[in-house]
Amino acid sequence: MAPIPKGGTVAVTGAAGFIGGWVVRDLLSRGYRVRACVRDENDANKTTFLKNMPGYISGRLTLHSADLNTAGCFDDIFKGCHGVAHVSHVNGYGDDDYMAKTCAHIVKSVNESGSVNRVVVTSSVAAVVSESNPKEMHQRPVVYEDRYPDGDNPRISGYSRSKQQAEQTFADAAEKSALWDSITCCPADNIGPIQSAHQGDFGPWQGLMKKMLQGECNPAVHGYRPWHTVDVRDTAAVQIALLESVMVKNGERYIAFNTHKIDLDEVCTRIDQLLPELGYATPDLSENLDAEGLAKRARSKATYAATDLRNDRTVALGIAYRDMNDSLRDMAESLISVGEVDPVLRDGFSLHK
Repeated sequence: MAPIPKGGTVAVTGAAGFIGGWVVRDLLSRGYRVRACVRDENDANKTTFLKNMPGYISGRLTLHSADLNTAGCFDDIFKGCHGVAHVSHVNGYGDDDYMAKTCAHIVKSVNESGSVNRVVVTSSVAAVVSESNPKEMHQRPVVYEDRYPDGDNPRISGYSRSKQQAEQTFADAAEKSALWDSITCCPADNIGPIQSAHQGDFGPWQGLMKKMLQGECNPAVHGYRPWHTVDVRDTAAVQIALLESVMVKNGERYIAFNTHKIDLDEVCTRIDQLLPELGYATPDLSENLDAEGLAKRARSKATYAATDLRNDRTVALGIAYRDMNDSLRDMAESLISVGEVDPVLRDGFSLHK
């Protein structure tokens, strides 16, 4: 299918979220018309930041209440749109019937729009590699778009399975329609600035840094898996590149990743290194582990150190990824300034208010 026209109209589901909000802002900055889909357009806590974007006052950005659990909620919104950035999370990861239902709602609205010719589906690297099967990661350490977790493994997470299900559902529906195509973006661990306070309570990555700033850091979170980082603004750029590209094909996946890994405890110590003027009081990161705990930590770190996550396809699209340190700094500062987080500081330091 053809890419969307420059300056065309794009619907963004999950527009109030961390990724969705940046997709909206980036689309506007590139001259597009945007229909931002949120659960409740009158929920000021989640939509004020969207209404403060310059495109809203002119009418180039419009907000629309749409609950993807409700059939037909996107019918009127998608009519006249050239593209859809489907970023929204769902409530029932791991529930195959629920996933099928919510995907069907969006597919039906796309099919009936008469105008949409490309959908970009936000998936995850969790649909590329499963964290629950270390043996599989040892056997297939190169992680790229054509790799899938061992679907026969009963330990595969519901989140991973549901993301794969959504990818396949949209690709199959697009092929059947022959009027639109579906391309998948698989982001790694999104870091970078929040745009609204409510985004600091989710994540998990911005939520974990929020806890760090408040003095809490558990290095064992996620079983010592390092953060495979990507700036949320770069994830948004990948989404838009996929909407615009003449090279992509239905069903293809594209990993958004800046090639940098960092352990969770190092993220915590990095805050003070990046913002020495803040005076952040880095919490005690020592762990009281027995021999079994030490061995488990060593095995996990060795497994992830040996994996090779690739971003070749998005680099070929022209994506220039931000430096991880810039993203971590911007995330910390935005959590304090936008999220109104009160960080734990060393004696003699205070916030500049």
